[in-house]
Amino acid sequence: MSATADFDPITFLEDAVATASHEDVGPMRDVLCETLEDNGVEPRVDEAGNVLASRGDDAGDEGSGEGAHVVLNTHIDTVSPHVPLEVDESAGVIRGRGSCDAKGPLAALLSAFLSADLDTGRLTLAITPDEEVLSTGAHALVSREDSSIRTADAVIVGEPTDLDVCTAAKGRFEGTIALSGANAHAAEPQSGINAVAALESVLGALKTFDEREDAPPEHPRLGAATLTPTVVEGGTATNQVPADCRLTVDRRSVPPETAEGFRTALCDHLRTAVPDDVAVDFAFAERQTPFLEAWETDPEETVARELATASGGRRRPFTAATEASYFAAHAPTVVFGPGVLADDEGAVAHAPREYVPRADVLAAAEALERVLSRLLADGPR
Repeated sequence: MSATADFDPITFLEDAVATASHEDVGPMRDVLCETLEDNGVEPRVDEAGNVLASRGDDAGDEGSGEGAHVVLNTHIDTVSPHVPLEVDESAGVIRGRGSCDAKGPLAALLSAFLSADLDTGRLTLAITPDEEVLSTGAHALVSREDSSIRTADAVIVGEPTDLDVCTAAKGRFEGTIALSGANAHAAEPQSGINAVAALESVLGALKTFDEREDAPPEHPRLGAATLTPTVVEGGTATNQVPADCRLTVDRRSVPPETAEGFRTALCDHLRTAVPDDVAVDFAFAERQTPFLEAWETDPEETVARELATASGGRRRPFTAATEASYFAAHAPTVVFGPGVLADDEGAVAHAPREYVPRADVLAAAEALERVLSRLLADGPR
């Protein structure tokens, strides 16, 4: 049986987009919890700020103890600045910050969670508070011994995929290369060690990093890993040889590369390229949680195959890092939802023109409802 037949995902989405959640997710979390309560489901907020709700086994609902356990996940935080809600009737879209990333996917997931027939199995809604920053909520979900993720047979993560089913994604690491030399008067440059000048060697080494013999091969679905210099700082005076220089790099990894494997390989590669009189070091950006590493799910997994059939979408990789990275280590995981990261005109997600088509939100909700009813009845295969 379904929990409710009265939930309107479009009305919820409009309320959600109108609720700013770029600095404080509290008001948006209240909207979500009140919506669940109004539809007969009692949510709880854990110590990490996750909103959790269940239907079926262990939830006092109608599940029989058979069937699968499926987890539905997305996030309620958005990037700055807030962009107000605009309902564009002529274009059939909802505009505003978070409309596609990821309140549109949330509306579809919530609709399916409330509407899916649930005679067997268990359905868990797990909505995280800080995917755009440190993913402390998602990390807490997978770290606890009683985590719902650890007992899942499948996880569906809501993100804007244009109704495609994404079964893999690159990881993202961020760190800083530190170069150390010695100050000197710029009139006598040979008397010092110029850390900024050593950047030439570092930039050359970054270009050849993935050409080394032990580099991970190009992934059959994700393509090649990338390593991009993004921010540079160095020097303190215009007439002084700079003793220090720092270069921040962005790594988009592919399986099987791990964060520690990347760090070790990069340090070894840089030491062979940088002049001996310049000290070189690399450190990851400080964060409370592990980096979102590369992940992949077999495209022939039941959840991927069935969801692609229901939505009419392709099975393909996702182009951005997501919290699916944490979940895929515990259960077959896919990323799915209405909206796009970018269209023919440019950026959509995280951009001032962010929007999601209403028809796609409804189509995503319908596809999810059909797939959940199937998965929960049939159990893991």
